[in-house]
Amino acid sequence: MQRIFHTPEGVRDIYNGECSQKRNLQKKLHHVFHQYGYQDIETPTFEYFEVFSREVGTIPSRELYKFFDREGNTLVLRPDFTPSVSRACATYFSPESEVVSLCYTGNTFINNSSFRGRLKETTQMGVERIGDDSPEADAELLAMTVECLLAAGLKDFQVSVGQVDYFKSILAQTGMDADSQEQLRALISQKNYFGVEELVQEQKLDDSTAKVFSQLPQMFGSVEILEKAKSMTDNKNALAAVARLEEIYEILKDYGYEKYVTFDFAMLSKYHYYTGIIFQAFTYGTGEPLIKGGRYNELMKHFGKPAASIGFAIVVDNLLLALSRQKISLPEEDEVIVLFYKKEDRAQAIARAKELRTQGKKVALRLEKED
Repeated sequence: MQRIFHTPEGVRDIYNGECSQKRNLQKKLHHVFHQYGYQDIETPTFEYFEVFSREVGTIPSRELYKFFDREGNTLVLRPDFTPSVSRACATYFSPESEVVSLCYTGNTFINNSSFRGRLKETTQMGVERIGDDSPEADAELLAMTVECLLAAGLKDFQVSVGQVDYFKSILAQTGMDADSQEQLRALISQKNYFGVEELVQEQKLDDSTAKVFSQLPQMFGSVEILEKAKSMTDNKNALAAVARLEEIYEILKDYGYEKYVTFDFAMLSKYHYYTGIIFQAFTYGTGEPLIKGGRYNELMKHFGKPAASIGFAIVVDNLLLALSRQKISLPEEDEVIVLFYKKEDRAQAIARAKELRTQGKKVALRLEKED
């Protein structure tokens, strides 16, 4: 019996109408990128392991697809575009003296555990703004996030904004070891209030610091939550982080997009290269974020050209799923005209197909089967 081949776990084929809709969605998103002056870049599907090493702060090594080249170098399929684009920017541009605005489209590969039910290969589109440390740049990317979702056809969505410097600034004064810090970060991200309380008690932190960490899982909401964040600490760096959020919010008012934004101080990404604001966009129909982004001012140092940077990635597959579940239809590509012909009419059929194609039509020629 002939074997029927199927895809490995975690990847899938996309075809017919869905593939057409995906291409159409990508065009819409790409148009937004170009409207904001971002230029296209393509990076390799695989890179040297060092581009995504632990020092960079990307995903754990066990979740990378690793293999070797002929010389014995360790290579990985890219799990994340930001380090790749940063590496390319350091090679070909001068972000220390000019602002570099780049956009990309491609697939990423993460060897997720099978029980998570997530795809291991996903299409991402995103932007990176390198060499710009201004709150205006932060607000611009949040505005682009909103415009991308509106361009896709969504009306009901929320962009949740965090500030990892607030957490890091207070954490720096505790003297906690690296393992405990990572455990605390994970518990806060999970909004595990009781787990956080138990850990801070074990660490014997002073009352004011323990109170801040215990409150972080519950510190999310509208702009009023920023006042609460300021009232909970006198740490200068943490207060500066909140002031930055306030300024960004005021700039978003100029765009008219502040209504789409909420704040969440428990948002602490597993990607440790984030240094300032961090954000995710959500809608109903999928529990996974549609867009993930943030500021990463230290990452470019790893590639030899220090430069403040910020970017975001759209998980196109998640966005398509959300649109489908909300019954928001995307137009498919133009219908294909099929011309059937007999052998003796081949020349006329080819001439007719050429004529229609010059008019922008899509034409498929099909030779009729002889009886």
